[in-house]
Amino acid sequence: MQHPPHVPADRVVDIDIYQPPGLETQGFHKAWCNLSASQPPVVWTPRNEGHWIALSGEALQDVQSDPVRFSSRVIVLPKSVGEMHGLIPTTIDPPEHRPYRQLLNAHLNPGAIRGASESIRATAIELIESFAAKGHCNFTAEYAEQFPIRVFMALVGIDAAEAPKIRHWAECMTRPGMDMTFDEAKAVFFDYVGPLVDARRGGRGEDMISAMINADLGADLGRGRRLTRDEALSIVTQVLIAGLDTVVNVLGFIMRELAENPALRADLKQRGADILPVVHELFRRFGLVSIAREVRNDIADFHGVALKAGDMIAIPTQVHGLDPRVNPDPLAIDPARRRARHSTFGSGPHMCPGQELARKEVAITLEEWLRRIPDFALGPNCDLSPVPGIVGALRRVELVWNA
Repeated sequence: MQHPPHVPADRVVDIDIYQPPGLETQGFHKAWCNLSASQPPVVWTPRNEGHWIALSGEALQDVQSDPVRFSSRVIVLPKSVGEMHGLIPTTIDPPEHRPYRQLLNAHLNPGAIRGASESIRATAIELIESFAAKGHCNFTAEYAEQFPIRVFMALVGIDAAEAPKIRHWAECMTRPGMDMTFDEAKAVFFDYVGPLVDARRGGRGEDMISAMINADLGADLGRGRRLTRDEALSIVTQVLIAGLDTVVNVLGFIMRELAENPALRADLKQRGADILPVVHELFRRFGLVSIAREVRNDIADFHGVALKAGDMIAIPTQVHGLDPRVNPDPLAIDPARRRARHSTFGSGPHMCPGQELARKEVAITLEEWLRRIPDFALGPNCDLSPVPGIVGALRRVELVWNA
């Protein structure tokens, strides 16, 4: 395989980060766990226009928590596609990203999510009770693709009926082989978001979009400064992409695990409301997102290799929690695991602002599901094949139980 002169031959591998070796036969997380255990901490692949991959938890953590050496200017591979991304605040480095990030934090902080807990719980109960008496469900379609999306659409003040087309556009920006290219999907997003922004500009709506576009950006950008229209299109599009994909997919992995792990179900049931240790461990175990960073300046030695300015380095965030050098026996789910480290929500200045909402949605799902459906198994019509893309996913999780 051809590689640039600064790349040592013994660090060259044939890995497509969107379809890694072993994906079909081992499944998403085991494939990444085995790669982490069997490869050097940083490798180079000719796939997706050629780039480095951080395959140890330590290397991955070093990249994503160090914006001085690794820029978020391009976060999607291949680089030619990532350069079209340009959404805020994910592609802006500190300190410029701070005022935009504060807009997100104001509506996704722990206090705000606590205030929404009862409506989140009511949504979960309504959905579970709609099929509990049947004895089976297509969990992916009837719950995972409904619950977090309905919660999120209420948060941003958009009719939940709009969610399927918005999620499709998001998938066109995060998965290969879709019916629109990345830039086509982004353009459709902007065409959709534009009228929303215009209608809510200057209004008094309490939804997240209204609050963001009418907020004072503060001292960093000048008092009285509000988002420009272009900035508003960018940040609202980014919020919609992030809000309609990741929790949908992590719920599928979690419920598959519970269906096959009666000991874990029993542990959760006896814990009652004390389930946060399990929730934390599940997020450690089921990281999902493969993004990237751009090397700002030459680095003479980064985990044994020389990086050149402009190089791209992939950071498959699931690797951190699945690295056996970081978390012993990483595929096992152990709620008593001490000092578990992972990057499911990222780290550093771009740590996911929606992590509190994600934890709350998973915790409420587990509580309300196990109250009504304490024992269940995988159904005969499951399709547990992994879906390639930036965000890991299972195609269809079907569950069955004694009604």
